[in-house]
Amino acid sequence: MENFNTELMQILAQGLDINEFFRQKLELAVNDLLKSELTVFLNYEKWEYKGYGSGNSRNGYYHRTLKTEYGNLDLQIPRDRRGEFKQQTIKAYTRNSDNVENMIITLYKKGITTREIADLLEKMYGSNYSPASISNLSKVMAEEIKAYHERALKRDFVVLYCDATYLPVRRDSVSKEALHVIIGIDRNGNKEVLDYSLFPEESANNYKEMLINLKSRGLENVSLFVSDALIGLKKAITDIYPKAKHQTCWTHLMKNIENRVRAKDKSEVAEDAKTIYRSENVDKAKEKLKEFLKKWSIKYPKLKKLLEGKDNLFTFISYPRQIRRSIYTNNICENFNKNLKKRMNPKIQFPNEKSLDKSVYTYVSEYNAKFTSRVHKGFGQVRFELEKIMEELKASSTIN
Repeated sequence: MENFNTELMQILAQGLDINEFFRQKLELAVNDLLKSELTVFLNYEKWEYKGYGSGNSRNGYYHRTLKTEYGNLDLQIPRDRRGEFKQQTIKAYTRNSDNVENMIITLYKKGITTREIADLLEKMYGSNYSPASISNLSKVMAEEIKAYHERALKRDFVVLYCDATYLPVRRDSVSKEALHVIIGIDRNGNKEVLDYSLFPEESANNYKEMLINLKSRGLENVSLFVSDALIGLKKAITDIYPKAKHQTCWTHLMKNIENRVRAKDKSEVAEDAKTIYRSENVDKAKEKLKEFLKKWSIKYPKLKKLLEGKDNLFTFISYPRQIRRSIYTNNICENFNKNLKKRMNPKIQFPNEKSLDKSVYTYVSEYNAKFTSRVHKGFGQVRFELEKIMEELKASSTIN
């Protein structure tokens, strides 16, 4: 298909059937793939002599028709003499109800509307499936999502990360709303998305509502929360988990610092600021902070207001060194949100909240399946220390 574009322009210029043009090209491409599959299987080209002594060889082909939106393709399915070759380009056509239902549920998870699924299945199978009948099948997915949001949780988590990202959803009109996400790492270093919830705007009260829900589902003890400097969030956290500590995200702090200085000073200011959170202990960190403010706050007074008098800048330093890189920023949650948005990128907007929920849940379930059985970097080295931290936390909660 080297001259594809040239041929396409000629078809358009002559006013010929463009669907037939695509059908022919698709038929040619699929047949070429089938031939290539057999070549790889036999491990010799059609013209090579070595095939004759290999014990197996090509043995013609049989015809099969495949329906597509461009029309029927006449496919030549190659055979080998031993009958061992099983092509993978075109799966054997099966049309039982289980396969159709699984396809519908998979598409539904991706946030595709019931009408879009009905149209797609009609193109694929040549039969009509009403949006109503598909919607009934999608109830299986709805029950799965409901079970996720109501499932029982582990009692103890070393750290919880809170962050929100904005996604477009239609109500009366389309607007971006804040998807609040909470990710936890337990004492064994296993990571999972504990819950997510959609609200019009990001706020501390929304997280508070989510934390109340998490507590009702069994989450009793949290040692540390990591988040950006959202107003009121620290208080909302301690209202529900009074013994929990809070670490403000240094990635956010660094951005805020750089946003408050001129371009010519950004590099030097950033390097000086890094020495603060890279300190060996809290005392040295406080000393570095004083030096930083002494050097820069006269020129940039807003830096003093940003950093001075905060009690959640160096919380992470009181934890084992091996896990500090994971808890001095909110990068875990931010990376989750970033990858989630990449997944959502092809969809301009969600037709409703349920559609958004399905798409988010699909990514969340994949994420949890991947990470709940893995040990996050550094946590496996300090399990004894983390056990001690959590036991002390539980003991202090019991006394009070």
